Amino acid sequence: MNTTATTTEAGEPTAADIAAPTALDMLDAVTPDQVSDAIKAAGGAVTAIEQDGVVRLHSASHGIGFQVLWGNAVTTTQYTDFTLSCPLRVQGGTLPEAVLAAWHRSKRFARVAQHGDFVVLEMDVVVAGGVSPAYLAFAVRLWMQMMGEFFLHLRNYGPAAETRGDAANAEGAAVQGVSAAA
Repeated sequence: MNTTATTTEAGEPTAADIAAPTALDMLDAVTPDQVSDAIKAAGGAVTAIEQDGVVRLHSASHGIGFQVLWGNAVTTTQYTDFTLSCPLRVQGGTLPEAVLAAWHRSKRFARVAQHGDFVVLEMDVVVAGGVSPAYLAFAVRLWMQMMGEFFLHLRNYGPAAETRGDAANAEGAAVQGVSAAA
């Protein structure tokens, strides 16, 4: 493998060499500290709580809390993937299936699942195979954007149905009863 950098006539590295991460810059697994740094880089505050020897990360976006759920462990502190998860409690029943179906038809990065009186927005982040620290920060920014879009989706579901006059009218009131899970 040739590791010689390309240079300009003046002997300086080219823009491609500066922008291209080297194998040393790539992350094959992440630690809680690295994910915490990515959340901070995306503009969020992070609280790390150690529970049963595992560091749990908690943060918030748009005023609603979310957590990091670790995936496949490489060591006791390194993981090849993780899930960003935002559980929300549905007050007074469950969300209409049409709300979740409409979300899944229009979005591809974050999924929603209903578990009893909870609805959970989740997004997986895979670092296996190697990603840059910039990708990690981008993934967290994308997650925060998906959270905002989901809250807007919930808020607009009922009123949008009323203006359309479709069958979702009666279901719109149930969407208004969603709150952050404690």
